[in-house]
Amino acid sequence: MKHITTHSIQRPPLALLGTEPFRAAMEFAQHKLGKSDDVKPGDGHPVVIFPGLGADGKSVAPLRAYCRALGYDAYDWGQGFNTGPKGDLDAWLQTLKLQVVDLLAGHTQQATLIGWSLGGLYAREIGKLMAPGIRQVITLGTPFNAAADHTNVGWLYRLLGGSSPAMDATLSQRLRTPPPMRTTSIYSRSDGVVAWQTCRHDKRTKLVHDIEVDSSHIGMGWNRDVLAVIEDRLSQPPGPWRQYAPAQ
Repeated sequence: MKHITTHSIQRPPLALLGTEPFRAAMEFAQHKLGKSDDVKPGDGHPVVIFPGLGADGKSVAPLRAYCRALGYDAYDWGQGFNTGPKGDLDAWLQTLKLQVVDLLAGHTQQATLIGWSLGGLYAREIGKLMAPGIRQVITLGTPFNAAADHTNVGWLYRLLGGSSPAMDATLSQRLRTPPPMRTTSIYSRSDGVVAWQTCRHDKRTKLVHDIEVDSSHIGMGWNRDVLAVIEDRLSQPPGPWRQYAPAQ
């Protein structure tokens, strides 16, 4: 996969952004009305879920409930509203790591980290800090391969990189580097918040999978296609994984 260049990426159209609430509501209705097929119970390994910017545990409650229904010990990150890192980024991440360690106390199995949008950046960075205690990282609509002007919420990145509208090159390279464990990025071309190209890795490796779905950004936590990918990823044992094949 060739490197994603800045000039080849455009922000999602504002018209698409405007449809986000309606599309997310429709996806939620489909989720509530849908009937899940019988699935083999999961192995009970812990799952920590990081919400997006401006969201808290309530926003990821459907996803957390879904993971628990599949047989996994799912946790909200436990930090309330995600308002972005405070102060020095590395110090803030170290504090978040310790909080995740506390959440996982008593578990002997490796954990899965799931992050939505900005929460996916946390999941990736915590995965790097907590290896080899992390089984895999899954991100939903997370533009780790981006500059600040590739999103309709560019100020999100200024929370990470300071007041400059352009992301610092060193930080940008850090964020696009995947953690050293299996990492799945779920993205949608109809995302009205972030440019879908920025949710894909520059290079394909045995540890990296980019999976496309049809979803709004706001509704990724309960979109049926997204949940199907998460179910598949969680059910795979540690070690080499199989490619994802959507059900026909």
